[in-house]
Amino acid sequence: MQRDSSGLQVLGRQECLDLLSTAPIGRIVFTDRALPAVQPVNFHLDGHFIVIRTSIGSKLAAATRHAVVAFEADEFDPESRTGWSVTAVGRSRAATDPAEIDRLAALPLAAWAPGDRGHYVVVEAEQVSGRRLTG
Repeated sequence: MQRDSSGLQVLGRQECLDLLSTAPIGRIVFTDRALPAVQPVNFHLDGHFIVIRTSIGSKLAAATRHAVVAFEADEFDPESRTGWSVTAVGRSRAATDPAEIDRLAALPLAAWAPGDRGHYVVVEAEQVSGRRLTG
């Protein structure tokens, strides 16, 4: 088991993806008017693609078209002082192909926010890293 300089367990790519697939909420980091912005989102991991459902006119949809973004999800238990954190970095794109949109609409990804959420942002998890805190 590999540990980083802080004593945290370093996770491999597949374990990171497995953990991401269990998280209901993550945070996407993107650029908004030349400044970093972070937005919590619910998502679905589709292979190594992070799929986010949003509205077409949202700030997130506009800011993530063909941009390099970061995505982070985690889970922690304060009582046992255990948990994990996974970060993915990759290019984002809007799903525009009707067949892909139909496939994404069939994923178990229900938008939590109200309103029309028929726009899909897809992030390819190119660089993935994670750490686990053990009690």
